[in-house]
Amino acid sequence: MQALFIHGMGRSPLSGLPVLWQLKRAGLKTSTFGYVVSLEGFLAIRKRLVSKILMLAAQEDYVLIGHSLGGVLLRAAVNSLPPGINPPRRIFLLGSPFQPARLAQKLHGNLIYRVLTRDCGQLLGSPTRMAEIGPVSVPTTSIAGVRGGLPSKRGPFRGELNDGLVSISEVSAEWITDQVRIPIVHTFLPSCKRVAEIILERVARNEV
Repeated sequence: MQALFIHGMGRSPLSGLPVLWQLKRAGLKTSTFGYVVSLEGFLAIRKRLVSKILMLAAQEDYVLIGHSLGGVLLRAAVNSLPPGINPPRRIFLLGSPFQPARLAQKLHGNLIYRVLTRDCGQLLGSPTRMAEIGPVSVPTTSIAGVRGGLPSKRGPFRGELNDGLVSISEVSAEWITDQVRIPIVHTFLPSCKRVAEIILERVARNEV
């Protein structure tokens, strides 16, 4: 079984090494996919990711792990795979929004945010573009952080549990297979031992 990790916006493939190390110790083959949002648009990154997934699909069974924007890219890439391609056995989304991200919507007009995040930052705040990505037809586990501070009726999260960057409602959807909530902030999801355990538990129970 192979496991491919796609990092979040502003991070690098190195951010997933703690989780990947745990998976590798358990016998999975691991690899990463990198991108820089200030240099590439969403469609260009998706195209490269599709090529990466096609190479994995031609070898053996695989799972996909995406943190934050990485999970959005994963869904877009999987929905762009040609017919007849071996699909991932399961997708694991770490703090990855299904809805427009409220913080992205709040910051969409900020000059610094626009320069640093460019097309991908605008996509995250766009109801139309996020809706166009749609659900995926393979089993999907959403792993949600719920340690972003006490829920407050003020601020972007409107009293909801959150991980500091996205709220529970943003990482929830009716079509996902399951959701696991863990007490950790958004940034540290790819370095959390519990995340690796959740992935391995589903592999061991043949849920992939």
